[in-house]
Amino acid sequence: MFDPTVYDNLKVGFENHLYDMDNLDERIQITGRKDRLEMAVMSREFILQFCLRDRLEVTGEVVLSSSLEELAAEILETPGAHPGCRLELRFGMIVKEPETQCPAIRSILQQSWPEQRVCQNILYIFDEQPSTFNVTAHVYFDRSVNEDQMGDIPELCEHIVNVMDQLLQFNNQ
Repeated sequence: MFDPTVYDNLKVGFENHLYDMDNLDERIQITGRKDRLEMAVMSREFILQFCLRDRLEVTGEVVLSSSLEELAAEILETPGAHPGCRLELRFGMIVKEPETQCPAIRSILQQSWPEQRVCQNILYIFDEQPSTFNVTAHVYFDRSVNEDQMGDIPELCEHIVNVMDQLLQFNNQ
């Protein structure tokens, strides 16, 4: 019989809650879903992308990943191992003035997750006029997450949606 791993259980927890926020609460809209198995290194990655209902200006993503080492430690019940996954949140938006807007975006994310590492990537098309910049802000949870955090998923999803709302309000100023 199939015994779900920590990764599988957390993935289902995020899926259930975020799809409920889409289908039942109609607060968000799921815009993309990826469930990858990287055969070269046997790692897994799950990405669920969404936006606020009918507001495509700001996107959010929950990224859950697990390596072969983490999976093997769990399946083999390696003594002293603490099986888990990595969690990352991503927020995307288009800005016109990254020099002023990116520090404000960082501030919003650091206020929301002060203990986590935040970084931003900027992508733009050379020679495009007027210049716009696609900013992706990443919040990395540098510790392993496991089933002990299952109860935190609803609160985390609510918090993500609230941060997306703050980013949307900031971006529309």
